[in-house]
Amino acid sequence: MSLNATMKALSDPTRRAILGYLREGSMTAGEIAEKFDMTAATVSHHLSTLKKADLIKVRKEKNFIYYSLNTSVLEEVLMWISALRGEDTDDRGDTTDEEGANYDEK
Repeated sequence: MSLNATMKALSDPTRRAILGYLREGSMTAGEIAEKFDMTAATVSHHLSTLKKADLIKVRKEKNFIYYSLNTSVLEEVLMWISALRGEDTDDRGDTTDEEGANYDEK
């Protein structure tokens, strides 16, 4: 993962909205384009940027291309942000601060 490419991709509100739609499940480019008032070429550009940042996965099925979230990259970004905040993750992936307080306990 290139953190610069990821941050660039996440900096755009349209791309963040696309990721939000993909949270609900896989979609084709046409289904994504229906959600926005923009040309198919513009949507394609946003999808390309998200793909370069490895934030989405692409799956071909017959005549369609489906896009879905790549949550592993999002998890890496969250871990990086947690580290900036002075938090560590334990072996289970729970987030703790420098004093060991667990933020993930319910």
